[in-house]
Amino acid sequence: MLEKAAAILECFSPSGGPFRLSELSECAGLPKPTVHRLAADLVRLGWLERSGTQYRLGAKLFELGSLVPHRLDLRETALPFLQDLFEATRETVHLGIREGMEVVYLERIHGHEALRLPSRIGGSLPLTCTAVGKALLAFSGKELTEQVLAEPLPSLTPHSITDPVRLRLALEQIQVSGLAYEEQEAAVGVNCIAAPVFSGGTAVAALSVAVPRSRFSPAQLAPAVRTAALGLSRALRGGG
Repeated sequence: MLEKAAAILECFSPSGGPFRLSELSECAGLPKPTVHRLAADLVRLGWLERSGTQYRLGAKLFELGSLVPHRLDLRETALPFLQDLFEATRETVHLGIREGMEVVYLERIHGHEALRLPSRIGGSLPLTCTAVGKALLAFSGKELTEQVLAEPLPSLTPHSITDPVRLRLALEQIQVSGLAYEEQEAAVGVNCIAAPVFSGGTAVAALSVAVPRSRFSPAQLAPAVRTAALGLSRALRGGG
């Protein structure tokens, strides 16, 4: 029964939902009565939330996930650098890590005028549609890159990169410059710049600044993003 419940929860990994009961049944490969019974139990436990006929992941899962030592330690170590980055730019900042072919957001700081973004703490988005995701993908090894490029690329907006040749070029540029850019690829009207965070030679996270397209200035934002990412990298190595 635990495996069946896990199969239902894993249906949410690509997009986070929401899903109808019939969609969960098809995704999990389980009969509708079984999914209905298990979904009711998961809602009662707080692992799923129900709104009308649709289900989405519950807050209890994020609460449990935030207790994972690696994520908790990373978030706590990153917070001062995220706060510095926000103070320097006064724009929305993110901290994300890679989970498979998605970026999971561990933290987000914004002012009173928050941008309308699909990102949320504990939520996930495709690696290829975000600056944070592309920064992570560029430094996650050739095997993962080739795997991503071999599959259909997801699209969140008409501006999302769906051409593997164009994405490969973008990743090569990120590897050279150490900076990843996103131009309305996750939300129309919003651009983003990100930098990877390293620990032991591996990219373990990425920091980003999201800005309305009308005032996006990479030349002004890049130094602050670089400084925050380098500072966090040093802190993770025990040098900060």
